[in-house]
Amino acid sequence: MLLGLTGGIASGKSTVSAILKELGAVIIDADKIAHQSMKYGTRAWEMIVETFGQYIQNDDGSINRRRLARLVFNDQQKKKELESITHPIIISEIKNMVNSLADNEVIVIDAPLLFEVGLDELVDCVWVVYTSRDIQLERLKERDSLTTDEAVSRIEAQLSIKEKCQMADFVIDNNGGIRELKQKIIKLWSDLNENQKNSFNCT
Repeated sequence: MLLGLTGGIASGKSTVSAILKELGAVIIDADKIAHQSMKYGTRAWEMIVETFGQYIQNDDGSINRRRLARLVFNDQQKKKELESITHPIIISEIKNMVNSLADNEVIVIDAPLLFEVGLDELVDCVWVVYTSRDIQLERLKERDSLTTDEAVSRIEAQLSIKEKCQMADFVIDNNGGIRELKQKIIKLWSDLNENQKNSFNCT
């Protein structure tokens, strides 16, 4: 079974992913794949440096992700240029990993842009992690040391959480604490495994 996990930036998706891993799911982390794809010397690295220049490089030649993020989140055209380089590589690697892990009972594709890049078409079920805009904004500012304007631009660069929730099979409310969240995930995991035994039906 293939489960898609997504949500707004700083909604707690990575925490849910970690809980699912503890419960026995195999996680395919799109963010980790993105990081690996941009390492020094890769084809994506070459294309990104060629497109955006030395400004986005560290002294050792690696990509300064913070500089790159500030550049693309303030310019929609630059954002599209970056996505045209990285998205095909990330999607291809995710598909390869899914094929290689096909014998596992539950595989989770943890992807912030699950809907935006069409990965939802690969999965049997989609869970969306939801938080209120105020909580999301404060978590993002604290996590990434951003100004309010920077945090807002990153939130608005993604599909709105309202739209994601409308397309989800399950919405996980993460406005509370970690204990409450873990209890919800354990219950959903139990239901998921029970449904699998009974000719799986996501809804």
